[in-house]
Amino acid sequence: MAGCCDTTARFDGMSDSYKRRLWIVIAINAAMFMVEMVAGHLARSQALQADALDFAGDALTYGLSLAVIGASLRVRSMAAIAKGVSLLLMGAFVFGSTLYRVVYIGVPDAGVMGVIGVMALAANLASVALLLAYKDGDANVRSVWLCSRNDAIGNIAVMLAALGVWGAQSGWPDLIVAALMAGLFLSSAVQILRQAWQEKRDANDHAAAR
Repeated sequence: MAGCCDTTARFDGMSDSYKRRLWIVIAINAAMFMVEMVAGHLARSQALQADALDFAGDALTYGLSLAVIGASLRVRSMAAIAKGVSLLLMGAFVFGSTLYRVVYIGVPDAGVMGVIGVMALAANLASVALLLAYKDGDANVRSVWLCSRNDAIGNIAVMLAALGVWGAQSGWPDLIVAALMAGLFLSSAVQILRQAWQEKRDANDHAAAR
């Protein structure tokens, strides 16, 4: 893995190709947020709405990633910390709303869930393919990759939830998948924050050594 030792510089996003790909991925995520939020509301699907929030969060954090490309390591690490905190909050919100829905479980529309799940998966596989070459960069770049990977995993999970809802005629598969997605958000947030804090410490040590 690139950047495993202190003597190897991690990719920091300073590439015109990377920036172009990031703009495309931002557009994909913004469009799919609107599609999934409407579909999730109409289908009464917590999993779809959780995935829609993930799309929205990704579009915003990718924009932040673009804004800090070329900045100092300290600034980039602080941006990554902000993104990690936002993932923690998103995971907590999805988990909390899922617990709330357990009190009243309606049966989502499995057909809508399945169709939108396929659309979202195609969009996210395209994003993953665009960003695959840059998955081992600094905390700022790596957070983009982790968010895109989460989206693809989440879309597969939504499709499995749709299949479960259709087969069981129950809302429980939808709620279980939403809870698992919340866990994925929290896990990624911890990874991003751990790397970002280490890079922030490295930047502070470098500045102190001057």
